[in-house]
Amino acid sequence: MERARRLRKGREFDELYEQGAVVSGPLLVLRYRRNEVGRTRWGFAVGRRVARKAVERNRVRRRLREAARSLPVAEGYDVVVTARAGAVEARYWELRAALEAALRRAGLLREEGG
Repeated sequence: MERARRLRKGREFDELYEQGAVVSGPLLVLRYRRNEVGRTRWGFAVGRRVARKAVERNRVRRRLREAARSLPVAEGYDVVVTARAGAVEARYWELRAALEAALRRAGLLREEGG
């Protein structure tokens, strides 16, 4: 995912945690809000409580990033995806389906035809 599409600063995450809307599911929690940038920016959080080993946390983060890249998401939002404990054992397609369901509930998916 290109640099301009990522949330990198802790302040950006904190603002989203405080002011963003929340959609949750068994594998992940999605926080989002409109931004002024005009493009959707993503952040992914996988805590040490979810997976003790950095290798496992990074694997979950990579899978979520790829799932986000593959979905037709509306532009102009900041989105933080926080993994829950079940995300470590989940396969890619399960994570993608959970992310798609959360984005659909949040109203952030574009219709593929237009």
